[in-house]
Amino acid sequence: MKKLILQMQISVDGFVGASADLPWQLWEWGDDIGWDEELKRDFNAVFSGIDTILLSRKMAEEGYLGHWGRAAKRFPRDPFYAFAQRIVEASKVVASDRLAASRWERTTVVSGDLPREVNALKTGEGGDIAIFGGAGFASALIAAGLVDEFQLFINPAVLGAGRRTFDQGGFAALRVLGSKAYACGMVVNRYAPAG
Repeated sequence: MKKLILQMQISVDGFVGASADLPWQLWEWGDDIGWDEELKRDFNAVFSGIDTILLSRKMAEEGYLGHWGRAAKRFPRDPFYAFAQRIVEASKVVASDRLAASRWERTTVVSGDLPREVNALKTGEGGDIAIFGGAGFASALIAAGLVDEFQLFINPAVLGAGRRTFDQGGFAALRVLGSKAYACGMVVNRYAPAG
């Protein structure tokens, strides 16, 4: 069975979005990236096992697919952007009750019962599924008990307030799969539901 993997950048104090427009992430969607080479390599290694991407409607409409499609064309020889090519090649699924059809290549839209749709994806053939979306989308998946692995990219920033991913509850206990600190200041913690 495929794993549903939530990758999320968070602050040291557990926020995924600031209430003010503060640049706090080491990696925003632009080309100016503060990640070191080892973190880039490790990120690509994780992404090599992904063949499906589950996106919130908001993430899709805000340009996630277009951005990484352009990056895959613009930086074809840059090893860091190997994952951008994986994003282009992967099957994409956008969860939305508002969209009737997809306007993006290799992308389908699912609506209705999110747990049913996600469980259908997880029983399919192939590699794992990465989740990209905002705090509300991630919280809904967590609260429904659908996430198999959490990959939390902890940025060296304290926001003090903002949006959180675990606001709707979810798992009472997690087990640590790994933790690694990088020269750029990022710490990546990996967890799975305990039991």
